[in-house]
Amino acid sequence: MYEAITANRRRTWMLLALVGSLVTALAYLFGLSQGLDWSTSLIIGFSVAAIHGLISYQFGDKFALSSSGAVAIKKADHPEVFRLVENLTLANGQPLPKIYLINDPSPNAFATGKSPETASIAITTGLITLLTKTELEGVIAHELSHIKNYDIRVMTVVVVLVGAIAFFADLIFRSQIFGHRGGGGEKNNSQVIWLVVGLVAAIIAPIIAKLIQLAISRQREYLADASAALLTRYPDGLASALEKISAINTPLARANHATAHLFISSPFGTSKFQNLFSTHPPAAQRIARLRALLTE
Repeated sequence: MYEAITANRRRTWMLLALVGSLVTALAYLFGLSQGLDWSTSLIIGFSVAAIHGLISYQFGDKFALSSSGAVAIKKADHPEVFRLVENLTLANGQPLPKIYLINDPSPNAFATGKSPETASIAITTGLITLLTKTELEGVIAHELSHIKNYDIRVMTVVVVLVGAIAFFADLIFRSQIFGHRGGGGEKNNSQVIWLVVGLVAAIIAPIIAKLIQLAISRQREYLADASAALLTRYPDGLASALEKISAINTPLARANHATAHLFISSPFGTSKFQNLFSTHPPAAQRIARLRALLTE
């Protein structure tokens, strides 16, 4: 179990390094195409992307809760849910998050917040109705693991880097279309080369960045699954919950692409085509990994 957690963390940082390298490469290409110092290009690109990332980081949790229709609840509203959260946070040595309820029959849940001290978890009414106590405990442990692992912070960094990639790829292409008009034959040949480079970058770079983003998100799901199994000491609870959730396969009424990666299961439902571009690994793979932990 500890080996699975370590492996998932290592893969996440390798993917982060890869997307960071892609940003650097595109910034360098832009600098070359404009005759600018590449470090200047990096500063401009990261400044634009960082502003977007800062806004997402500061207000992302509020947007996620409001866009999903989550409503804060008190212990008197759902005492069993509160007791499960209280027991797990105590065992995990983390602060008690705010608890929200989403009135939706689709079984799902998510965690959000900038830190364990400001975190919130949201659970749908469908999840509470569908799952047994041990299964619900597994799902809550998964969301608490996201909080303790600072997954929201990691994904914010990813959003910033992916934004920088899109920014530079578009900048290279547009600068060659709207800039450097006229000139001699050698200059025109150079413009054609950079136009082709810009076109390739504008098409391919964002796709690669998106695939890396999905891969990082999937690794964070595997990490939270393994961490939850370690917390509850009962991997089959979460595995059974994932089986039930995936069998229902009903989209949330207020599903949102901007917050889809937060949920324990894709809020849009799943299909073979959607699995290719989903922020979540296929449920069957997650279940198999969890049940493999039982034999370790």
